[in-house]
Amino acid sequence: MAEAGVDVGRRTGLVLLAATALAACAPRRRAGPASMDVFAAASLREVLDAAAAEHHRRSGRIVRATYAGSAQLARQIAQGAPADLFISADEAWMDWLDQRGLIETAARRPLASNRLVLIAPVSASGAVVDLTKPTALAVRLGAGRLAMAEASVPAGRYGQEAMASLNLWAGLKDRLAPSADVRAALALVARGEAPLGLVYATDARVEPRVRVVATFPAASHTPIVYPGAPVRRRDGVGDPEGAQAFLDVLVGAEGQALFRRFGFAPPPV
Repeated sequence: MAEAGVDVGRRTGLVLLAATALAACAPRRRAGPASMDVFAAASLREVLDAAAAEHHRRSGRIVRATYAGSAQLARQIAQGAPADLFISADEAWMDWLDQRGLIETAARRPLASNRLVLIAPVSASGAVVDLTKPTALAVRLGAGRLAMAEASVPAGRYGQEAMASLNLWAGLKDRLAPSADVRAALALVARGEAPLGLVYATDARVEPRVRVVATFPAASHTPIVYPGAPVRRRDGVGDPEGAQAFLDVLVGAEGQALFRRFGFAPPPV
């Protein structure tokens, strides 16, 4: 299973690198472009697709979204990938870009928060998993592996923190099926290739082939926060006004209502 997760990561990386190369060869956009590019955490796919469609309907601007692990996207931006707006699944990778002068710091905004859950295939037998019992999760795994995002990805880091806090990590760290991002981990469980997976609560909502068997205590890990910020593009091209306009929509009342509709919670105050 670990090899499957690595293969997904390699393919995603190749796609992003190819997109960067093509963008570098593409003609420069004229002033006042009718589209902008957002690089966003994989767990945001459904809510941002819905927000982008509504934004296009109202403003005529097209939002082109690229979804992957926050770590991979941040590194691609640092290498010159054509992103106008970056939305991470944690503060750490946004800080990483900020330290390199690659985002508009003053425009940075928290957009939403999430919960961490344990999932199983919907067809699998077994009741909920008691996370207060160190052996319960290992017993439920049987001979299988736990699908979760790799350590560099926010979901993977949150997961490690949560399991360490609950005294589960030592017994599970060698029984993982690491994936390139949280949606790859979700897919492994949905296909029945892993008996359990660690994902965000919103991921479990959009995949009918899985069910939640445990929810990690919020205090067991760093708060899951999604910050967004316009990118300072090195090529001098792009649509900073469009990026700011879309970010304003996401921060506003209608955008926040959309996040709630897809299961996200408001950002911490």
